Amino acid sequence: GERAAKKLLNPTEITLHGQISQEELFTSRLLRKTLHHHNGFLYFNPVTPNPLTQCSHVKPGWVLHEDPKEIMQSVYECMERTCEKLSQLNIDISNIKAVGVANQRETTLVWDKETGEPLYNAIVWLDLRTQSTVERLITKTPGQNKNHLKTGLPISTYFSAVKLRWLLDNVDEVRQAVLSERAMFGTVDSWIIWCLTGGRNGGIHCTDVSNASRTMLFNIHTMDWDPELCRYFDVPMEILPKVRSSSEIYGWMVSSVNAVFFCCLGDQSAALVGQMCFTEGQAKNTYGTGCFLLRHTGTKPVMSDHGLLTTVAYKMGKDEPTCYALEGSVAIAGAVVRWLKDNMGIVQSSSEIETLAAAAGSSYGCYFVPAFSGLYAPYWEPSARGIICGLTQFTNRNHLAFAALEAVCFQTREILDAMNQDSGVHLTQLQVDGGMTSNRLLMQLQADILCMSVVRPTMSETTALGAAMAAGAAEGVKVWNLSPGHLPHITSEKYEPQINSDESEFRFARWKKAVQRAMNWETTEPCCNANGTRLSYLLVKLFQQLYEMFLMFPEP
Repeated sequence: GERAAKKLLNPTEITLHGQISQEELFTSRLLRKTLHHHNGFLYFNPVTPNPLTQCSHVKPGWVLHEDPKEIMQSVYECMERTCEKLSQLNIDISNIKAVGVANQRETTLVWDKETGEPLYNAIVWLDLRTQSTVERLITKTPGQNKNHLKTGLPISTYFSAVKLRWLLDNVDEVRQAVLSERAMFGTVDSWIIWCLTGGRNGGIHCTDVSNASRTMLFNIHTMDWDPELCRYFDVPMEILPKVRSSSEIYGWMVSSVNAVFFCCLGDQSAALVGQMCFTEGQAKNTYGTGCFLLRHTGTKPVMSDHGLLTTVAYKMGKDEPTCYALEGSVAIAGAVVRWLKDNMGIVQSSSEIETLAAAAGSSYGCYFVPAFSGLYAPYWEPSARGIICGLTQFTNRNHLAFAALEAVCFQTREILDAMNQDSGVHLTQLQVDGGMTSNRLLMQLQADILCMSVVRPTMSETTALGAAMAAGAAEGVKVWNLSPGHLPHITSEKYEPQINSDESEFRFARWKKAVQRAMNWETTEPCCNANGTRLSYLLVKLFQQLYEMFLMFPEP
């Protein structure tokens, strides 16, 4: 597909290049119109206000997509609706010449390359089922220094390697496919590109450096899969995708859209690009299911001493330098609103939380730590669990709504403090994006708690924009110039702090006290299964307690 794809663009024709953005719950499409290589217009087409893919929580800590084929169905539906929209605008879809992909990172899939069938549901980045595996690996590797230096990551349930290890240990179909050399592993980008470039009929099995760097199998210095890391996790290298730069020819799409894949980026890297963060020291924070603050650190990886991740930001071409970032990852941000709506029924819609929180005006001493999947940066504490502190008879759902929004802001404050300590240079304002930034109260709370300006672009879906930019900047397309002087201007809205720093510090200190209450809550115990392991465990504990009580009584 690569050689054929090099017969590309007539620089005088109207061309379109688009981007498929596959997030945890939504797939969207962004198109950029380019005339004579000059800046044109953006068409942003969110497919539907309702989720296209569903996650299930079949057990505590488990987060599954129902079916990887459902992810692809959402992609196909997105493409179809985008083509319908272009037709309504009298634009020929044959003008779409370049396509990029941005995706949720770490989410793990294994499929059969001969049948094209997934061998298990996609295990989402938030999933905690591998906690016991992580504890065993941490015990096996005191300090984790060698692995951390290679990957920039701590051993955690967050990353793909332990999810893949779980699949190899627990799913017969995956083991058999590996033994018969039929298995392919990938994150969501690999699955989408493989399917859209032919699938079992010659589909391209690849990923980019930003996604590979989130697996714990990739060496961020050599920029390749690391044999020693693969041996450590006992993962066969034959099932791994080929690693490419973030902006180059991947291959032709096999679909009604006769276009070429020119870009692949993890969603947070795409947002960094979409926020025009191409210079060392620039940073952005994305508010989605989780919250992700990335700071560009240049062309050399910077290791954190304060609980942050060192990750590959992007590599804009085969011969271009690799750029790195420090990242603070928060597991639960927008997901706390979904929990209040779907699990607790406190709000009827995601937008209602702003109305309720505004009516309260304060949490009145109520602090919410949404550690549903443990705590990520800067703690990396998988045993933490969600907790609400400071409840009184006065507390109502409005106060809980306010506390939930504050929790997102407090978590961002912790990440920013760690990032400032690592870099030694304090940010003076925070660039933000993502779905939650449409909540104006949240943005004001964030400015108050950080005691700094918060800047939100009016087009908040910068993940989609970033991947479209990377596709347009690829060799053979070159309709985007990513040099600082040639970047497009995106209008923005600024929020300034409205409380004094003493009040901000007081509220932050109270929240940190609540965080300590949430720590070390969950311990790894045998799970219930058909053999009665859980029952046996409880009986043993009961007899231990009875024996201890017996010893307390004196002999007659």
